[in-house]
Amino acid sequence: MIPQAADFKAESQALYDLLSKLDASRYSESTQFKDWTINGVLQHLHYWNIAANLSLIDEPRFMVMLKDTLGKLGAGVKMRDFENDALDGLSGQNLLDTWYETMLEVAENFANADPKTRLKWAGPDMSATSSISARLMETWAHGQEVYDHFGVERVNTDGIKNIAHLGINTFGYTYAVREKTAPENKPYVKLWAPSGETWEWNTPNEDNFISGEAGEFCQVVTQVRNIADTDLTVVGDVATQWMSIAQCFAGGAETPPAPGTRFIKKTTST
Repeated sequence: MIPQAADFKAESQALYDLLSKLDASRYSESTQFKDWTINGVLQHLHYWNIAANLSLIDEPRFMVMLKDTLGKLGAGVKMRDFENDALDGLSGQNLLDTWYETMLEVAENFANADPKTRLKWAGPDMSATSSISARLMETWAHGQEVYDHFGVERVNTDGIKNIAHLGINTFGYTYAVREKTAPENKPYVKLWAPSGETWEWNTPNEDNFISGEAGEFCQVVTQVRNIADTDLTVVGDVATQWMSIAQCFAGGAETPPAPGTRFIKKTTST
């Protein structure tokens, strides 16, 4: 059993509940994230949910899907164009419902999987636990642009500890993807969970640490907020440098959003 599958399902359910009342015309509106539309966000989540599910239940089909995906992206096809074509332009309410139904299947399959099962992916193989944790992270991160667009303050649960933990574990990756050597002295991280619990990682150090709300830390490591737009306390050169480039998702090095460019819009209409 993999408990992270329940967190993935809950986060997806919250996003579905937000979008289920959406007028059809609003799916084509652009968000603050690279002008991706609501349709684009859902297509991205749906396509890679399908991929993660196949990696678990049908590896040969997944490898065919992966070869096609990497081949076209490597040939210069843009991610958004590729995903739209791969899903035959699925959009609006039909896309929302299809994404939701597939999500339920993914959550159930991973909930019942062996946590240690090794799965193929675009990068190195990973455990089934890591795979569904990555789907949770992606859903939470891309969901943020939807919450931001509709002016909705999201309500986090302690399920985001999975995302914070992923952020901690990708400290070295953040540097490696930039062809840099990670500092040996990892910052001490102390975060306050939505429940009020305290979460801590690494050795306590008064000269090299990050502290604050867990949700804001997750926003920084998923690059949905610039560190300057949070109330996190960051002390020390290593902690400061890491928070300026933190990246817990796969792919090439990405630059965090500029200060003030990602925020909750002052509107509540959906």
